[in-house]
Formats: sequence, structure tokens, C-alpha cells
Amino acid sequence: LLLHRNVMPKTLDGQITMEKTPSYFVTNEAPRRIHSMAKDTKLIVVVRNPVTRAISDYTQTLSKKPEIPTFEVLAFKNRTLGLIDASWSAIRIGIYALHLENWLQYFPLSQILFVSGERLITDPAGEMAKVQDFLGLKRMVTEKHFYFNKTKGFPCLKKPEDSSAPRCLGKSKGRTHPKIDPDVIHRLRKFYKPFNVMFYQMTGQDFQWE
Repeated sequence: LLLHRNVMPKTLDGQITMEKTPSYFVTNEAPRRIHSMAKDTKLIVVVRNPVTRAISDYTQTLSKKPEIPTFEVLAFKNRTLGLIDASWSAIRIGIYALHLENWLQYFPLSQILFVSGERLITDPAGEMAKVQDFLGLKRMVTEKHFYFNKTKGFPCLKKPEDSSAPRCLGKSKGRTHPKIDPDVIHRLRKFYKPFNVMFYQMTGQDFQWE
């Protein structure tokens, strides 16, 4: 743990060290380890509709392993009975209430900011304003820093003055999702609904995924 801290960049007064790893939120040992290293850490979690998140997860894996079974095959324990396989990581990660419960054993809700993945696309400046406020930063990033990239299907950062190109997420982001049977989508929505409601109650935020 100390080794991890030592490889992080040094900060001066008025600076904040930030580190991002998607797997932290769903790793059981992470909250305890982070708390023992720096219990005042502010945590930012980007969440999106868990159904879309699962399909996106599958799309990423498919691009690396084209031989894997279809989404429908992996999503169900029993297709006839409509039993969802919650042990498949693509599905399990989206049970946000379950993971948050683990974090709340170590960190108060006031130290955690949940950013809406959907609003990051429709209103990036608004979500970034929340992030800056949460971190106690001056609102430097505003509407003027974003433009909507039609090819990607989401906002990108405009060209900074000292750079020659706009800043966009890499090729692995914005891939076209495979077509999924509407019945499978319906089953997944039904599966996630109680967990989503629990998550809204725990965070005090309605992400409007229904």
C-alpha cells in the first residue's frame, strides 16, 4: 500500500493527487485499503444505466475475444426461466447498491460523489461543475471547453491553447453495441430495478434509469 502511495505523483500545497481505476468500486478489499492509507480521500464514481453498462462491457470484451458466446447466452443462468446470471462480472458490476454498501462501511456518503454517465454526455459542463465543487476547486472547466463529436457520439474537450488537437477518448470508447433481443433487455431492466431503487435511496439521487 505504501509502495502504491510512493508511486503516485507528489503534490504541492493547493494541488490534488488524482488516481483512477474502474475496478476499485467493485473490489471488496479496496475500501478498507484506501481507508487505511488515506481516510480523508474524496471518491468519485461514474455510474450509468446498468443495462447499457453490461452491454458496453460485453462489447469491449467481444472486441478482444471475438470467439466468446453471445450476450444472451452469458446473461442467463436459465433462459427459459429468465434467470439472470448475476455472477457474470458484466452483470454483477451494475448492482451498484451492493458495492456501495461495502464502501459505506469505511467512508461517509459526504466523501463520495456519484457522477451520472448519461448526464456526462448530455450536460458535461454541469457534471464537471459538480466535480469541481466537490473537490473544492474553482469552476475552471465550463461549457466553452466542450464540443459534441458526432462520430464518437459524445462530448470531447476542445483544443487547449498549447496543443494542436482536441482531446477525445480513445478508439476503445464509443463502439457500436451489438443488437440485443428486446426480451433480454426487458429481463435485465426487471432484474436491476430493485437494486437501482435501493441505490437511489442510498445516494439520495434519482438517476432515472427506469
